[in-house]
Amino acid sequence: MLSNAQRVERGDANDNYDHDPDHDHDDATAAAEAEADEEAQLLPIEETELEFEFEDSSQGELDRPRRRPRFRWCRVRVPVHRPRAPHPQAIRPFFPSTQEAPLLLLNRLLPKKKSNTGKYKTALLGGWVLLWAVAFLGFLSAQLPVKDGAGQAVVNVDCADSLWRRKNECGIDGIDCRPFSNQTFAFRCPAKCRDVRVLNPRAVGLLDVNYRPLVIGDNPYRADSFICGSAIHAGIVSDAAGGCGRLTLLGQRDSFPASRKHGIESIPFDSYFPSSFSVAQDQSFRCKGDPRRGLLILSLFFTIMISLFSASPSQFFVIFIIIFAHVSFASDPPSASYRNITVLPDHISMFAKRLLPALFCAVVIYGTCVKRTLQGLKAQVEKTVLWLGGFWFGALSNYTFDWIPISRLTAHDLEQQPGAKLALAVILIILVCIIFQQVYYFWLEGRLGRYLALYGLFVAGILFCLTIPGVLLRIHHYILALLLLPGTSMQTRPSLLYQGILLGLFVNGIARWDFDSILQTANALRGDAALNSKLPSIKDLKINHNPGNASLTIRLNTPPTGMHGLSTLVNDVERARTFFTHGNATLESEFEWLWSLTPRFSEYFRFAYVRDGRTLDYTKAVAHFANGTLFSPNRTQG
Repeated sequence: MLSNAQRVERGDANDNYDHDPDHDHDDATAAAEAEADEEAQLLPIEETELEFEFEDSSQGELDRPRRRPRFRWCRVRVPVHRPRAPHPQAIRPFFPSTQEAPLLLLNRLLPKKKSNTGKYKTALLGGWVLLWAVAFLGFLSAQLPVKDGAGQAVVNVDCADSLWRRKNECGIDGIDCRPFSNQTFAFRCPAKCRDVRVLNPRAVGLLDVNYRPLVIGDNPYRADSFICGSAIHAGIVSDAAGGCGRLTLLGQRDSFPASRKHGIESIPFDSYFPSSFSVAQDQSFRCKGDPRRGLLILSLFFTIMISLFSASPSQFFVIFIIIFAHVSFASDPPSASYRNITVLPDHISMFAKRLLPALFCAVVIYGTCVKRTLQGLKAQVEKTVLWLGGFWFGALSNYTFDWIPISRLTAHDLEQQPGAKLALAVILIILVCIIFQQVYYFWLEGRLGRYLALYGLFVAGILFCLTIPGVLLRIHHYILALLLLPGTSMQTRPSLLYQGILLGLFVNGIARWDFDSILQTANALRGDAALNSKLPSIKDLKINHNPGNASLTIRLNTPPTGMHGLSTLVNDVERARTFFTHGNATLESEFEWLWSLTPRFSEYFRFAYVRDGRTLDYTKAVAHFANGTLFSPNRTQG
């Protein structure tokens, strides 16, 4: 009688034979393997194995119910969309006992009953935030109104405030910017005014000044100089803490030499200007400096304690509000009204206006990004250093990113600013590396497809906005943060850092600039930049010597159709505005300027057309030097 194994080997599976436990075990094993194969086919597959097989079909062999032997010659692995089993990322803390010590200490100090622990933690957090608010307001009291020794209110000036407005905004002969002399007032400057620069060209004689502080002269200063920049240059206030001083209007000055002091190189001007000022210390009153340094230490300490002693992701909202308040009132506050006696009302108004919609965005950010990153994270020190540190790094972007030579992402700025193109290229390379890193982690978690679809929608929306006529797309840094934040919704150390920085950029963008539109017209973006309008062209220059004086005659070519008049700047002050008779702009324009027989100063002339009551762009300067020579943008004459 053949054994069971021999019957199976001969294919005699239907013969009757005695019950054998080993046979039952083999059948159960085969059934389990078949079931496992069937389940494996239902699982999501990341790698498919293509097998090239050779089957030994010996004569006399029948089809078998069990798996046939396979001779595998080669195996090819083909990767597809996601791994065999999604692998959610989670941070395993370094030195876990040390990092969890703040949580253990807090639990030890609070009541043992679990029902009361949550209430006590909430009450403790509320008291901690209230303590921060009281201390924060105490520091802000330094910005309350102050009076000088004569009982007059000290005037707050912004970093870019001046006594004279650019181009012809002061009117003919500067009538709208008077008085020029015999006036004095005490002023107060905020911190960090040294690096405030003009971002569009300003005329200073033959120069077109750009991307530098507008400080002309060396105490006295030309009236269109930045007041706070001039005070830093003179050593009256500091860049780190701001300060107070006294400004005195001095009237006309005949020259303004340049010098480099306290980190600012002033601009020379070798001719007269109708208004100037000096700055000096005023010992008759005491003025507190800008409180932003003390407020930074305060807010940093309170947020660090919250981060260390709280493991709940909802701590995000408390930290968000504290940092938002710090930016709004201290590190990068919005501009206040011109020459006010205290900035607090304006800052409170802007804070209340911007915080509520920002909190709505924060709820969405929390549900989609922050909660997934912080949920279950017990690495308190790493979270504080990476996530909270990145949050502060982004929120203080006016300090931390100030060294990057990019003011605005426009073609003009990238061309004009030295090093801007190189800096942009380096930033793009870093971003690409970060994106590939995050894509890899999303692939490991099995979520890559959904996020690629989301960013596909983002790209489609951007491309659609680019096609809308009449407006320009502006990706502000708060918009950039919103676009990139979904790519940080995982629990890895790089994601903690990236998410923190993006949250800080969002807070800084809203607290400082509000929800500025992503679609803006060219006029809204231009500000005080050039209009790119048609410019007058010079046909002839001529010096006329008359009894007792001399004159310069400048003849311009025929104006183009549609121009209504001509404006003339002399030494950057509008001195004449003429209109074509009955709207007839077909005749040549002529300008004549008189001076004494022995001129002592150089003079600089610029011209612009007037259309619909608005002055267009001015030409480059035509110079008449003190030695009697002429210089025009196109040619030089003796």
